[in-house]
Amino acid sequence: MLVLSRRSLLHSFRDPESVLMAVLLPVMMMLIFVYVLGGAMSVGGQAPSHEQYLSYVLPAIALTAAGFGASFTAVVVSNDMTTGLIDRLRTMPFPAVTVLLGHTVASMARNLLATVVVMLVALAVGYRTDASALSMLGALGLIALWILAITVVFATLGMLAGSAEAASGYGFVLLFLPYLSSGYAPVESMPTWLRVFAEHQPMTPLIDAARALMDGQDPGANALISVLWCAVIIAIALVVAAYVFPRRTSR
Repeated sequence: MLVLSRRSLLHSFRDPESVLMAVLLPVMMMLIFVYVLGGAMSVGGQAPSHEQYLSYVLPAIALTAAGFGASFTAVVVSNDMTTGLIDRLRTMPFPAVTVLLGHTVASMARNLLATVVVMLVALAVGYRTDASALSMLGALGLIALWILAITVVFATLGMLAGSAEAASGYGFVLLFLPYLSSGYAPVESMPTWLRVFAEHQPMTPLIDAARALMDGQDPGANALISVLWCAVIIAIALVVAAYVFPRRTSR
């Protein structure tokens, strides 16, 4: 698994587009939202300062970055499935499914790196918090759990897709979940039909819990709800992957 994780990391970092999507795009999104749109946003009934909106939007940016970074996993898994690599590995004395584990580990490493870069840039442009180190680690743990969940989903989509292009397209809708949540604006500001969806999808409790922890506050039930959402998503994706994988590869 270490060998194949290293292979996946090397492939991703030798691909300028994947580096751009995983690291630079989230940073650019954060700067645009904070300095271009932040002054027009309403949080708590009033327009916040750029620094206040940065604190509000930072968890959403980190989780959005996870989605963009994990989408690359679907493409590389699809390539491995359709170019015969998996079939070749099945003739060798180790489980071919290790390739999928390698892609998952590589995606986790790549996305955690992107999260750290986003946090460092946020600190550079004025982000400050009174949260303890334990609270920040808790927020990072929730973000890492979501990275794992979304990576497993995209890896499964990569197995289901017939081509790399299709794999990228299938998961495109998942990248919009942070925007349809409390990540960039309070759900109270949304129309009723959209508010119902925003309040009952996994990103809203996850972002609210991460935001509370990063502000040094008690996340309440949102932390447990977030963990349960991620556990259910991972379990469903693993069941689908276990069913699909033997049927997509020949012996």
